[in-house]
Amino acid sequence: MSGVPRRTARQITIGRGARAVRVGGDAPVSVQSMTTTPTADTEATLRQIAELTAAGCQIVRVAVPSQDDADALPVIAAKSPIPVVADIHFQPRYVFAAIDAGCGAVRVNPGNIKRFDDKVREIADAAGTAGVPIRIGVNAGSLHPGLLAKYGKATPEALVESALWECSLFEEYGFRDLKISVKHHDPLVTVDAYRLLADQCDYPLHLGVTEAGPALQGTVKSATAFAILLAEGIGDTIRVSLSAPPVEEVKVGNQILASLGLRPRQLEIVSCPSCGRAQVDVYRLTERVAAAFEGFPHPLRVAVMGCVVNGPGEAREADLGVSSGNGKGQIFVRGKVVRTVPESGIVEALLEEGLRLGDPGSSLA
Repeated sequence: MSGVPRRTARQITIGRGARAVRVGGDAPVSVQSMTTTPTADTEATLRQIAELTAAGCQIVRVAVPSQDDADALPVIAAKSPIPVVADIHFQPRYVFAAIDAGCGAVRVNPGNIKRFDDKVREIADAAGTAGVPIRIGVNAGSLHPGLLAKYGKATPEALVESALWECSLFEEYGFRDLKISVKHHDPLVTVDAYRLLADQCDYPLHLGVTEAGPALQGTVKSATAFAILLAEGIGDTIRVSLSAPPVEEVKVGNQILASLGLRPRQLEIVSCPSCGRAQVDVYRLTERVAAAFEGFPHPLRVAVMGCVVNGPGEAREADLGVSSGNGKGQIFVRGKVVRTVPESGIVEALLEEGLRLGDPGSSLA
């Protein structure tokens, strides 16, 4: 992936000061998520944002469906460790409230634009003066009725036309600090929509498969679409939309980017799928190793192998590994067997060797 040319996109900045995140241009692809707490509950929302930040989230979106939510934005925007994007539908006054509150960006949906029609110039002026980008967020589920009538359903062409139409409203007043998303629940429709969009504008693109579903299904759908698009150099930010806690969205998003070489490698567990040769419960052992290394502060590839067929070879490719069998485990460090331990001591031994590898003063580091 490192050799894949990125699509040339204009660059925008979301947030200010040390918390600012560059999007587009030569900036790295960033991971986003959205809070699930009532935004008006500032303590709960800030607590969830802190959890998301710890998991590797770089930009967070909060819903603003009510005045109470809008009133909470100044505190949330000021205390959040990462830029906050206010998600606005129907009520233009909340856009101005979000800009005044210091939010890093505002998201609006073209499907609800009728109520914004006579406010676009004011929004463009206010956002331009404050240096706040606008995200044009098109969803298949809320496409404008006129476009549904024209195309018959939420086609890639309909999604792109919706996005570019709203961009044109802002462009009319000289505002171009825009980011666009065109989300669909079908990953192949999503891919086609972003390909069309990438050819027709230079705005940075936020990738997402909307309403992707529960964790497994949503992960597969998102990974499928993102891998295709990012391999073509398309995409500047991503959100994995899951019916799961938002921290899981962030973990999956970062893992997708790391798997594509777009994130520095952190902890990676390489484990065999098990078979009739295995002389250890590979599933259980892998779960225990993953739990023991949860939050490990150093980038490591840890191999968990259930027999001697692939175990030694995989262990050579890993920083750390175990090849298990006959009630024992051979512990490998960078391809060399350093000790053999009872099966009951495998996890503890791996963790000890991992900590030793991460110690800058160690001869193994």
